Amino acid sequence: MVTDNASTSASRYVQPDIDVRRLSAVLDGPYAAVRDLVRANLTSYASVLDEADELGTDAFRERVREIAVGMAATGQTGLGFPEAYGGGGDVGASIAAFETLAFGDLSVLVKVGVQFGLFGGAILHLGTERHHEAYLPGLITGELMGCFAMTETGHGSNVQALGTVARYDAARQEFVITTHGDQARKDYIGNAARHAELAVVFAGLEVDGRSEGVHAFVVPLRVAGEVAPHVRIEDDGRKMGLNGVDNGRIWFDGVRVPREALLNRFADVSPDGVYESSIANPDRRFFTMLGTLVQGRVSVGGAGINVAKVALAVATKYAARRRQFAASPDAEEQVLLDYGLHQRRLLPLIARTYALHFAQDVVRSHLHEVFSGAEDGAPARRRLESRAAGLKALGTWHATRVVQECREACGGAGYLAVNRFAALKSDSDVFTTFEGDNHVLLQLVAKGLLTDHASEFEDLDQLGVVRYVTGLAVETVIERTSAHKLLERVRDLLPGGDEWDREAGLLDPEYQLAMLRFREEHMLAGVARRIKRGTDQKRAPGAVFSQVQDHVIALARAHVERLVAEAFVDKVRAMPEGGEREALALLCDLFALSTIEADRAWFMEHGRLTVQRSKAITREVNDLCRKVRPLAVDLVDAWGIPPEMLRAPELVGGDPEPPAPSPAASAR
Repeated sequence: MVTDNASTSASRYVQPDIDVRRLSAVLDGPYAAVRDLVRANLTSYASVLDEADELGTDAFRERVREIAVGMAATGQTGLGFPEAYGGGGDVGASIAAFETLAFGDLSVLVKVGVQFGLFGGAILHLGTERHHEAYLPGLITGELMGCFAMTETGHGSNVQALGTVARYDAARQEFVITTHGDQARKDYIGNAARHAELAVVFAGLEVDGRSEGVHAFVVPLRVAGEVAPHVRIEDDGRKMGLNGVDNGRIWFDGVRVPREALLNRFADVSPDGVYESSIANPDRRFFTMLGTLVQGRVSVGGAGINVAKVALAVATKYAARRRQFAASPDAEEQVLLDYGLHQRRLLPLIARTYALHFAQDVVRSHLHEVFSGAEDGAPARRRLESRAAGLKALGTWHATRVVQECREACGGAGYLAVNRFAALKSDSDVFTTFEGDNHVLLQLVAKGLLTDHASEFEDLDQLGVVRYVTGLAVETVIERTSAHKLLERVRDLLPGGDEWDREAGLLDPEYQLAMLRFREEHMLAGVARRIKRGTDQKRAPGAVFSQVQDHVIALARAHVERLVAEAFVDKVRAMPEGGEREALALLCDLFALSTIEADRAWFMEHGRLTVQRSKAITREVNDLCRKVRPLAVDLVDAWGIPPEMLRAPELVGGDPEPPAPSPAASAR
């Protein structure tokens, strides 16, 4: 990575030469073959991008189902299931395949996610051998379609408060599933309205009049294609997007299922009605059950990042060929990407997309290690859950921002339905709220930071966090993050002693990381102090937490951005010398400095950034944009998006215009 100061002379700069195939190999990593399989499948079914506009809702739903089953036949969708049942036995490969699928139609992506990720994942991770043998072979091929019925109209993210009840009838050794009122109906359930034969239903378990918390059950929805007795299903109707997915509402009116329908990996009920669980604490049991489903968040976060890639590929290629205005009366009109403002709009987003890509590599590897048993134990799972929650939030928010910016950057041409922006915008918008609302997920991240991922982590709701931080932990948190000790630590990493934040090179990765670490740890200490102050004033714990929620969200975002930056720096350092490493180093610097620049007010308020230094960062970001500009088309090509998936012939066109030489490049 470049380590020169901000005053790096343009005369010493040599533009890197990128081999797109080599850079693609770096990005694809160990899953190149899997990603190529998905790319081939996307190309085979490229017509779905047109069919999404041309077909009616019912016909498009059937087409999406047909494609999902067709992809299953290639082995793409079953990679995460055990080989014994027809799967691929590779969790990491299954996530990589899902991420790559986001280059194509997102109704297909979500259909695959519901069937093989949510429904199949619940059977696999919450069930035992009897469930695996009964259901996995059929669901892996797509012959047996199912859904994941957790969300309720009145409870949303508060899963522990679900109103659907499963009461055990010992006399008949059956569970009776009942929806108590419309607020307890299952809602927005993918596959429910048309295709699901079975549902994994989350319901409050009652045994002998005692509540045992939320558990999951396999419940028939349809028999021979007809809605099952005592089940009512209603179509959610057309949505903002994803209309190839048949979302529906479900009510259960005393539906009886056998005792074996309970997914019993973590708890069971004996024939005579004795509740048994290896996890005594009900809250810990609940969070352990939900933790096994974390791959959904990892998948959606990765999909969001790849949605951003599609939008940026279209907008960058358009900007490299579209001309607008001339710099002088006798000159040809300029290419959009040669304008400094246009570079500012797109190139930091490309840098952030690369950063998120490498951060996703880390969380995917962590997931694979935990689920394959290579890294086991509660602490590893808690770290995974926190990191997955945070990256899902940042990745999906990034997708929403990028799609909008890229649409605008293509002007009126970007508004035509023939290109991808209309579909990307409408279909990906919901990513920010499914698999967990992003703000709720960031509260989960902050909760882990405040409790230091202690053993009590699973047991704590918002009130528990307040009480925990108010107790012994608050002194530990404040002591650990005091400004004095923080500066003692970071001073060792940087030149300049007490003046480290004024004298370190802007392109020194240690400076960049230290700034992000300082922000995170200062915010952590600040949240802990605010909570302590509120409880010292005898205010109710709920009110205290409510008043610090803005700080909690800021802390979580700062934490995840620091993890993303570290992942990018580590990746660049691990690469061999060459043009690809140099190009990634430019992007890494651009990501880090544009992140600091975006929050410059905070750094200035807290004495970590002078006015002069702030202006120097802006100059450096502009210079980095100029250096990245000649590489931009190669950088988006390296993502390996099949040309058929860009679906924007008037925007993408043929070969891009050659970039105008920058002052730095012309000085070579």
